[in-house]
Amino acid sequence: MPIFCDPKWKFSAGSLPIELYASKPLSELKKTHPLLLIGGVHGDEPEGVELAKKTLLWLKSESYQKHKGSKPSWILIPCINPDGFSSNQRTNSQGIDLNRNFPTQNWSAEFSKDRYYPGTKPLESPEVQALVELIEEHSPPVIVHFHSWEPCIVVTGPENHPFGKALSECSGYPLKSDIGYPTPGSLGCFGWKEKSIPVICVEEQEHSDLSKVWDHFAEGIKEMLLTPIA
Repeated sequence: MPIFCDPKWKFSAGSLPIELYASKPLSELKKTHPLLLIGGVHGDEPEGVELAKKTLLWLKSESYQKHKGSKPSWILIPCINPDGFSSNQRTNSQGIDLNRNFPTQNWSAEFSKDRYYPGTKPLESPEVQALVELIEEHSPPVIVHFHSWEPCIVVTGPENHPFGKALSECSGYPLKSDIGYPTPGSLGCFGWKEKSIPVICVEEQEHSDLSKVWDHFAEGIKEMLLTPIA
């Protein structure tokens, strides 16, 4: 089965194209509630982009394509922040931390360091605008975003979420209900508190060997993408 690809789905604040891949054209996914997987929210976390790209490679593989039985539909964005990724910086070209710019009730204009700058208002960055539009249009049953910092799996939502448990078990990384500090305006806050969508944040060890990142999470990701959503 061919994979849908839109190499210029949206554009970043710096006018760079944002690629999107999906199990079907977006117009055909509106009623299927596809899983949403996102890499590169923070441009200085290459492990997250690498994990998203390796996930895409597996989705293109013969083993996935020939898997018998029903599979959930999905949308995958390898790098939502190409500005930051191309410059090895956390923020986009506006200097905005995308994971502080979502329209949440707890959004705050306050920030302790420039790398956490939330913008002057929610939804200021075109990257976050694109994600919010996508989430509202397709209502994914779960959102997974790939990062790197200290190794853990953070589930914003039900603590016993099976995908969070699967990712924790295969990686050996602890399962947590929060990252350990406030994240106003984050994707987790938007997904769960505003939309009642569980959000799973995969945190790889920062500065990891990129060739080993997929192996840490492969079994959990495969379980997610091969398990029909009830």
